[in-house]
Amino acid sequence: MTMLLGLALVFGLVFGGFMLSGGKMDIVIHALPFEGMMIGGAAIGAFVIANSMSVIKGAAKGVIKVMKGPKWKAKDYTDLLNLMYELTRIYKAKGILALDSHIESPKESEIFQRYPRIAHDHFAQDLIRDSFRMLSMQFDDKYATEDVLNRKIKKHHHESLEAAHAIQVMADGLPAIGIVAAVLGVIKTMSSVDQPPEILGKMIGGALVGTFLGVFIAYCMVAPISGRLTQIEEEDAAFYNIIRDIFVAMVSDFPPSICVEIGRGNIPTRMQPDFYTVEAAQKELPAA
Repeated sequence: MTMLLGLALVFGLVFGGFMLSGGKMDIVIHALPFEGMMIGGAAIGAFVIANSMSVIKGAAKGVIKVMKGPKWKAKDYTDLLNLMYELTRIYKAKGILALDSHIESPKESEIFQRYPRIAHDHFAQDLIRDSFRMLSMQFDDKYATEDVLNRKIKKHHHESLEAAHAIQVMADGLPAIGIVAAVLGVIKTMSSVDQPPEILGKMIGGALVGTFLGVFIAYCMVAPISGRLTQIEEEDAAFYNIIRDIFVAMVSDFPPSICVEIGRGNIPTRMQPDFYTVEAAQKELPAA
């Protein structure tokens, strides 16, 4: 929703200030469809040339994500702590074999199904399952485990930021594309030098709309979307770091409650539940 509020402020204050200062919108409105077609067509065409289909789809989803906000909410972090607590508690009490049915068949696991938003996130689910699989194969060195999990999270994070980077590249190119449209407008004006000054003035004004539009779209729309998408991806990535922290603490032979407390301490502040909330939630969980 902040995106819509921001766009309303941008359009309202920029064009409102222009009109209040005596500017006339008729020239802008007349030139806007043609300049917009040239600038938008060039920008979108270059974007398609420069990116794979997966990045293009990711960029479209990224715009929707900017409108919705971060995927993970405060309740999801509490659910993650509860999920990891249950799995860690079973491992400590009964060993890795007791987790086999949950890890290999999460759709049939009552533990995973208690937390549907986490179960529906493929990377979160796979990160948890693969970590316990490594443990079942005697891969239990805490330093090596942390390194492997860091590499997986880093790869996923790099891929999730591809769309934001592609949108930012588009933003960087839009001012130059606006100049291209303006130059074409000047060329058209120069071919009509025999026209009266008032007509030439409108044609030059229309050409300058191209420069304005390129800069305006770049710095007031596309670049902010890219920046916000990057923020969201960075914030969502913290969710997977909690899985790593709890699992590494478990491999380091800490008790389940300490593992979860280590994970809780690394949750982003505005999403972080307090110690007593987590403790109360743990007491309400079914017995191991």
